Amino acid sequence: MSATSIAAESPTRRAIHRFLRHRLAVFGLVIVVLFIAVAILAPLIAPHDPLQTSWSRIRKEPSWAHWMGTDENGRDVLSRVIWGARASLMAGVISVLGALIMGVPLGLLAGLAGGWVDAVVSRIADAMLSVPFLILAIALAAFLGPALENAMLAIAITASPVFVRLARGMALDAKSTDWVEAARALGNPPWRIAFVHVLPNIIPPLLVQATLAIAEAIIAEAALSFLGLGMQPPNPSWGSMLNSSQRFLTQAPWLSIFPGVTIMIVVLAFNLMGDGLRDALDPRADKK
Repeated sequence: MSATSIAAESPTRRAIHRFLRHRLAVFGLVIVVLFIAVAILAPLIAPHDPLQTSWSRIRKEPSWAHWMGTDENGRDVLSRVIWGARASLMAGVISVLGALIMGVPLGLLAGLAGGWVDAVVSRIADAMLSVPFLILAIALAAFLGPALENAMLAIAITASPVFVRLARGMALDAKSTDWVEAARALGNPPWRIAFVHVLPNIIPPLLVQATLAIAEAIIAEAALSFLGLGMQPPNPSWGSMLNSSQRFLTQAPWLSIFPGVTIMIVVLAFNLMGDGLRDALDPRADKK
């Protein structure tokens, strides 16, 4: 492809081409799409009922009948891993969407309004960021009560300061640009400047941060479920499966290996995809 044709391409097409050249990012995308399909098609592809118990097949080793073995209640581990993908992916995506909805408007408000509004929002965000992510999520989930919905809310609140800081920084950069000054001179209200003129220009970094945040949210959901603050038994969740398997690490190691490896693969895939998006959406990439 010639330099002239590359220059004539739209920024979106150039970003897609850069992403597709990033082999690890494409691999991560394929894994993420595969797990999303597994979560959606769980009722069709799960070989057994994930809640069905059987006293005759307690802690059976992996076999042709049960590819990942059975757990302490005779339930098929593979079916529970497949259904657990729904809880983990839903928690990751919905939590990050909630963090975006809470964090981005506050960040735009702080960056464009300035003054005491910026000071208050920034100090609250800094105070929340000073506490380790998982510790704050556990504290909020414990306060709200054990349930997957409360765990997702706790993760969303805990993840929102990152988006507040990112949106505020981008808004401060855009605040002094000519096109924002022109929009202000034309009489556009502040909300229109924020959501029509500033927000579309900060979507690429928000998209990258959201992709990486989903991986962190999946780990947080697994940790909360492991502690009994997320998905409640007997409903399957990767974190709750790890919790129930800790008593049988020596007798039945497959109970912890399969959900643990699944969490690792999904988190790695989201991180690879986020790294690829960051490189693909970097406006300086064309100059390298």
